[in-house]
Parts: sequence; C-alpha cells; structure tokens
Amino acid sequence: MNYHIDDEKIHLDELRKRIEATDLVPSRKSLLEEIAAKFKTLASAGLATLAGLRHELKNVKRLDALAAKTGIDKQYLTLLRREIEGYFPKPAALKKFDGLPQAVIEKLELNGLRNAADVYEATRSAEDIAALAESTGVEASMLETLSRWADLTRIQWVSPLTARMLADASYDSAEKVAAADPENLCEDLDRVNAAGRYFKGKIGLRDIQRLVSAAGYIFNQNDRSF
Repeated sequence: MNYHIDDEKIHLDELRKRIEATDLVPSRKSLLEEIAAKFKTLASAGLATLAGLRHELKNVKRLDALAAKTGIDKQYLTLLRREIEGYFPKPAALKKFDGLPQAVIEKLELNGLRNAADVYEATRSAEDIAALAESTGVEASMLETLSRWADLTRIQWVSPLTARMLADASYDSAEKVAAADPENLCEDLDRVNAAGRYFKGKIGLRDIQRLVSAAGYIFNQNDRSF
C-alpha cells in the first residue's frame, strides 16, 4: 500500500459522505451548504472519483474552468480543494523527527530515503526492515520505530511530534488510532505530555475525536507484519 490513500478508488459519493460526517472547522462549515446538489452537479460534469476532482482543482486555471462549467462558486471550490488536499499530508522530511540521530538520517538519505513516505514504503514488512538494516547499517529497532512514526504521519494533522506522542502512548499505528476511544486516547496523550514534555497546553478532546475519525479512513491500508 502507498503512503497516501488511493484517490482513484474513492467515488465522489464516498467523498461527500466523508465531508458530511466530518466535524469541520468553522471556516469550512460552508462546504455542507447544498452539498448533495453540488456533488450531483460535479458528477454531471463528468467527475466520478476523488482523483478526477483533485485534477480539476489542482490550479487556479482549472478551478476557474470548473466553476464556469458547473456554476459552482469559486470560493466553494477553493474550500473544497483545501479540505480534500488535507487528506494527503505532505511527507515530513526525516530531519523533522526530533530524536532521530543525524547519523541515521544521513545513512537513510544515502539510500534514497528522505522523508516519511520513503520510509513507510521501504519498511512494509519485517523482511523489508531486515534488508534495509543490512544495506544502510541502521539498527533494525531504529527502523521499526521510524517506520511506525511514518505510518502515523499518514493521518491528517499528525506531525512528526504528534506521531512520537502517539507511539509513546502505545498507539503506534494508524490502525490503533482508528480503533481508539477518543477519551482514553486524550487521557493517554495528556499522560505522556506530563510537565510539557512535548508541548505546553492542554489537548482538546474534540481535536482527538477528529484525529480518530481521520485515522479511520486510512488504517486499512496498513499491511505490516511486524
């Protein structure tokens, strides 16, 4: 499985249902306004999948053309683009993972692994990790840890720091986050963040509920065997 969800396999109706079920931030609540009618219009314009929609929204020129073709307001389409692009987090560079030794980063980069997606796709199984450990000189245990962090960053809003927190709280895969009880997860994250170990402030339950929901859309791509 790839680092990101397969947008070719996500039908426009599935996308609409996801948006409808999402606890949207206030600035995107307007996406719900007449959403069924707007998505029916998009389908009538020949768009069937999330991949097709992303293609038509990928730049201003295409977005303007889609607005003209469908009659859907450009501001709405712009918000829609921001929402769906959030489902495809930009893979974090290895240097963003605090606690990862520079020597490890250099060894991995020499082997073409520069970000979380590279690591995720190169460490899908125990056999992959063993082979990578042999070819790079990085300890297998370190690669396992980094692989789990990389898996977690596939979840919308999960930064390298959040991935470390989740792993330290024993939620070390997207699948485990998806299956978590939000209240328990919130308490566990507060525990590992005691005394501001990761950041100052309180973790909001509503944000954790969004996190668990987002994880539910990608965990089934996790095919790891270690």
